[in-house]
Amino acid sequence: MSHIYCPECGFQNPEAANYCSRCGALLVKDEPGSETTMSYTPEEGGEAGEAAVSLEDLGAEGPALVVRSGGGRAGEHFVPQGDRTTIGRSPECDIFLDDVTVSRKHAVLLQRDGGYYIEDQGSLNGTFLNRKRIEAGQLENGDELQIGKYKLTFLEK
Repeated sequence: MSHIYCPECGFQNPEAANYCSRCGALLVKDEPGSETTMSYTPEEGGEAGEAAVSLEDLGAEGPALVVRSGGGRAGEHFVPQGDRTTIGRSPECDIFLDDVTVSRKHAVLLQRDGGYYIEDQGSLNGTFLNRKRIEAGQLENGDELQIGKYKLTFLEK
């Protein structure tokens, strides 16, 4: 017999259950092609093998967002497109992060007043700037962003 684990308390429930028999939480079933965003909690501390990277290493002009880990895409980088660069799981986003931990319209990167800002768009898992959950924040060179399971570094020069 197959089981489903509670996303809240981890209790093992029968697959037919809709609610956890220990804590009463709604049980999320993985259905193929499911459109819902899965919840994700960032781990504390860095992962082994995360290398510091510079724009020179990439041969890119700043600014850029560089994927440090997540989804097998480490080393990829994205250059902001104009004043507003959308980030999310929707293929229509300028920065397309195809993973269930990323909301369809997760965040937006804004260029204004000579600086760059990140704004969360009401995503389920939130947007983290230097490991703190934020609604909006100004980006500085070397800042770490976390969107779902993706860790990105913002590089300006």
